[in-house]
Amino acid sequence: MNIDWAALGSVFGVSLAVTVALVGLFSLGIIGLAKQEAGAAQGRSGGSVTAARGGAYLCFALCAAAVAYGIFLIVA
Repeated sequence: MNIDWAALGSVFGVSLAVTVALVGLFSLGIIGLAKQEAGAAQGRSGGSVTAARGGAYLCFALCAAAVAYGIFLIVA
């Protein structure tokens, strides 16, 4: 049995980078929802609250798209 260490390292590096990116995106989504909630509690409305909610939803959508693409790669 021969192990291709370069390929193993490449897979490890890519999976680490994608994991950090997904966790970061999800965290930004949570922060966006928290900012939207804090703005609504203070009585603010308008652009900043809507932008925070839209940015949070965009982050969650990107996370869902990345997970769906990963499942597609595994199944296909």
